[in-house]
Amino acid sequence: MSQSFASENEHRAFIGQQARMPLGFRAGTTRFSFTPAEVAKPAQMNLTVLAAERPTPDFAAVFTRNAVAGAPVMIGRRRLDEAAVSAVVINNKISNVGAPSGQADAEAVCAAVGHALGVPGTAVLPASTGVIGWKLPVADMIAAAPRAVDALSPESLAGAAAAIMTTDLYPKARTAAVGAGCLTGIVKGAGMIEPNLATMLGFILTDLAVPRERLRALLTRVVERTFNCISIDSDTSTSDMVLLMSSGLVPCPDESAFEAALFAVCAHLAEDVVRNGEGVHHVIRVRVRGVANREWARGIGKAVVNSPLVKTAICGNDPNVGRLLGAIGKVIGASGWPLDPGHARVAMGGRTLFENGSFTLSTKLEAELRAHLEDAELYRSQPTPDGHFHPPLCFPPHERCVEIDMTWPEADAEEVTVVGADLSHEYVTENADYRS
Repeated sequence: MSQSFASENEHRAFIGQQARMPLGFRAGTTRFSFTPAEVAKPAQMNLTVLAAERPTPDFAAVFTRNAVAGAPVMIGRRRLDEAAVSAVVINNKISNVGAPSGQADAEAVCAAVGHALGVPGTAVLPASTGVIGWKLPVADMIAAAPRAVDALSPESLAGAAAAIMTTDLYPKARTAAVGAGCLTGIVKGAGMIEPNLATMLGFILTDLAVPRERLRALLTRVVERTFNCISIDSDTSTSDMVLLMSSGLVPCPDESAFEAALFAVCAHLAEDVVRNGEGVHHVIRVRVRGVANREWARGIGKAVVNSPLVKTAICGNDPNVGRLLGAIGKVIGASGWPLDPGHARVAMGGRTLFENGSFTLSTKLEAELRAHLEDAELYRSQPTPDGHFHPPLCFPPHERCVEIDMTWPEADAEEVTVVGADLSHEYVTENADYRS
C-alpha cells in the first residue's frame, strides 16, 4: 500500500520512523562554509561520518561502471581488500572526479577522520557527490572532521540522510526488521541517474551477523534487481556507490529473511530516488513478464522509461501510447532479440491498450488512461516570473506510479520491474542552472 503525506512535517516524521539506527553504529554530521577553488562563489558543504563502534570485517560495496570514476570509487574498490573497516566519510557539493590530487585529497580526509576515531585512515571509506571536476577543500574538511566525529550519536540516521543531499528535495531512509535486528538504509540521488550496479550514494547498516562473503554476494544480487533497474535520465554517474556494513551484534535467524529485508530496503530506496529525481512529476513503474531472458526484459523496461517521447507525454498527462509501442519496437529491433512485439499484451493502469497485435483504443479508454496519469502526478509545473520552473513541494505528496505492464507468453519467465520518471521543464531548469 502506497503512502500519502499531507505536509513536509508528516513526511519528515515518516523518515524519522524509517531511520532506525542498528546496534553498533553512530552517525554525525557538520557543516562549514568554503569558496571553491574554481569559482569565486561562497558555498557550504556537509561532512557526514557513519561509524561502527568497533572495526568490522563484514562489509560489502558495489560501485559505478562508468569508466570515468571518481577518486572515492577508486579508493573504495581498494578498501574491499582491507581486513576490516570502521567508518565512511561522506561529503556533498563536490564529487572529487578528475580533480588534481583527487585520491590524495580523499585519503587525507579519511586519515583525519580515522585519527579522530582512533583507527587507521585505511579503515575509513570516502564517498563524495556534487559537481564533477572541482577540487575538494581539503584543509576545511580536515578541520571539520573532528566536529563530525564529536557529533556521532546512536540515535537516528535521519540527520545523515538529510546531510548527504545535493539537489534532492527531501531525505530518504528505509528500514526493515529481521528477528531482533534490523537493516536501515539512506540514499542520496536526484539526477545523473541510471545506475550500473549502484545508485549515486547509498549506505545500508545492519546489526545482523552475516559473514563478509555472504554480504557481498547478497548485495550484488539485490542491487542488480533494485538500484540497477531504475533510471531518471539515462546518465550513469561517475560516483555511484552502495555500501553495506554489519556490526554483527545480533544473530541472523534466517539468511533468506535477511535477503528479503535487504531487497525491500533497496527496492524502496531505489523508488524513492526516482520519486525525488530532478523535476520528476511522475514515477513510471514498468513490469515486464513472460520474457525468458532477464536482460532483454530489463532492456525493454529501460527503453520505455528512457524514451524522451514517452517521458514528455507522461509529463503532460497525455496517453500517447503509440510512443510506448514505438519504444518497445525500437529496442527489440535494434538488439535483434527474438521477440515479437505483436505477441505482447500492454496495459497502463490495469487497462489493456494493445493485444493480439492491435491497439484497443477508444474514447472511454483514452479518458481512463489520462485519469490514471493525473492520479499519479506529484505536482503541476509553476513557472516563476523569470520564466523558470521550480518544484513547489519539498516532500512527496504520495507514492503512486504510472503503472505499465507488458506481458509476453513465456509462462515461467521471471518478472522484471524497472522504475523511471518523466521529463519536465523543472529537469531542464535544474540542470541548465546547476552550477550558476
